[in-house]
Amino acid sequence: MRNQVSFKVYGEYALFTDPVTKMGGEKMTYQVPTYQALKGITESIYWKPSITYYVDEVRIVNPIQMESKGIRPMKYNDSSASDLAYYTYLKQPCYEVKVHFEFNQYRPDLKQDWNEHKHFQILKRAIKVGGRRDIFLGTRECQGYVEPVDFGESEGFYDHYGELHFGTMVHGLSYPDETGKDELAVRLWQPIMENGVIHFLRPETCELIRPLKSMQMKPFTFNEIESVDQLTEVLEGEE
Repeated sequence: MRNQVSFKVYGEYALFTDPVTKMGGEKMTYQVPTYQALKGITESIYWKPSITYYVDEVRIVNPIQMESKGIRPMKYNDSSASDLAYYTYLKQPCYEVKVHFEFNQYRPDLKQDWNEHKHFQILKRAIKVGGRRDIFLGTRECQGYVEPVDFGESEGFYDHYGELHFGTMVHGLSYPDETGKDELAVRLWQPIMENGVIHFLRPETCELIRPLKSMQMKPFTFNEIESVDQLTEVLEGEE
C-alpha cells in the first residue's frame, strides 16, 4: 500500500482504558489496543496537520497478560486527599503495527505541505530513532518504545491460534478536521483477531457512531506550522 510503514511498539505495561470501567474511578484495560491508541502512537512518532494516519493492521506478538496495581489518585477538586483505586494493566505488551498516511482533504489550506516523498522519508527516519516525541501505551505512566520491523516475520504467541472475538470496543474518535463535521463523535466496532492479527476498519466505514459534543475544527495557517520542506532542511543539516 502507498505510504505504508511498519513498526514495533512495546513496553513493560499498557493501559488502553475501557471507558465502561472508569465510572467507579478505577480503570481496566482492553485486551488489545484500540485504533485510536495506535494512531496516537504513530502521531507521536511523526505528525503534521496536513496528513492523516490510517492504521491498517496490528499484530499481537506477546500473550495477553494482565496485572492489577493499587493506585492513589488525587481526589477531584481536592489535591490534598487521595483515594485507593485499582488499575488493571496489560503486562509486557508488544505489537507490530502497519499504518499509512494520506493527505488531509479537510485541510486544503495546508496544501503547500502535501509533499508525499518528504513526509514518507521523515516518517521512516523518525521510526528508526524511536519517534520524535515520547511514546505512551494508552496512558502517560506506561512508557513505550518504537523500532522498525518487518511485519509478521518474527514468531508471535497467537500465530496459529485461530479466531478470537473481543466484543464491542471503542474504535476511535472522529474529530472535526478529519470528518468535516462540527462535532466530536466516538466510533465503536467488534474486532476479531485472526492468528494474532487484527485488520482495522477505516474510520468512515464504521457503522456504530455516537456523537459526543459540538466541536469546531482547530484553526491553523500554513505560516504557523513547520512545513515538511523546513523540517527536511533541518534534518539534512544534522546529518
